[in-house]
Amino acid sequence: MGDPDPKRQLDALEAKIAAVKAARDSDRTHQEEHYSQAQLAWRMVTEMVAGLGIGFGIGYGLDMVFGTTPFLMVLFTVLGLVAGVRVMLRSAAEIQKAQTAEAAGEDEKRDRDGD
Repeated sequence: MGDPDPKRQLDALEAKIAAVKAARDSDRTHQEEHYSQAQLAWRMVTEMVAGLGIGFGIGYGLDMVFGTTPFLMVLFTVLGLVAGVRVMLRSAAEIQKAQTAEAAGEDEKRDRDGD
């Protein structure tokens, strides 16, 4: 402790603490981003499978009721696939919009900070 000024020592300690917190936060951000990307991918897969499953179930049920064995099952499975793809594309557009807004916010912040 060669610096006799306690104010200067306190400022140096606060700077070190802030640097450690910033490093820890950047690690968390990367981990959370990775987790959220996997979560979004599973969301899309689930939406697709749900559309197929619901379409298949409705088609199979109607085939059993009306006795048109393969026709309605195939028709509603295709409709379920189309619905699943539409929901998946809507989710992708939502994600892209959020990422574009986040990137624009980061660019704006960087411009304000002068980096």
